[in-house]
Amino acid sequence: MKRLELLHELAPRDSAIAVLLDPNYPEGGSELPAVETAARGFGRSIMVVRTESERDFEAAFARIVQAGAGAILVSGSPFFTSHRKALIALAARHAIPASYDLRDYVEDGGLISCGASIAGAYRQAGTYVGQILNGANPAEMPVSRATKLEMAINLGTATTLAINIPDALLARADEVIE
Repeated sequence: MKRLELLHELAPRDSAIAVLLDPNYPEGGSELPAVETAARGFGRSIMVVRTESERDFEAAFARIVQAGAGAILVSGSPFFTSHRKALIALAARHAIPASYDLRDYVEDGGLISCGASIAGAYRQAGTYVGQILNGANPAEMPVSRATKLEMAINLGTATTLAINIPDALLARADEVIE
């Protein structure tokens, strides 16, 4: 799991990494086994925090900070995306590095994102539409997942959090926001 790897590089070595999950979004929970496996590989423990309403955000972050987590992996969720500014503000207020699934978070002040390229997804959708318009049966078409991940880093946020982003990580980023 790439986003956990990024947080492993940025968070204090002896700290757990919190995983913020939306229990109403099944795909978010489905990535949890991969996160747990990756965390064990890095010698990290994880702390799973589930929150399903904006009212729960404050308490969730308080629990994360009180437990001493060194970073937060915010799982992908339409609910979280629609409340991204609140999540970004809480991460900043608690001075905790957070990783997100969409670069929109980084554009809005989040630290780092790594996820499927939205432009690539649109291209893939266009390819599917073209095949259907040319007579392909949608039921017989293979379903494909995103093959290109894009990573964005907000250096202003890193400076605010007093996090030194390693040069190797900056070199791997698709976009660095000053």
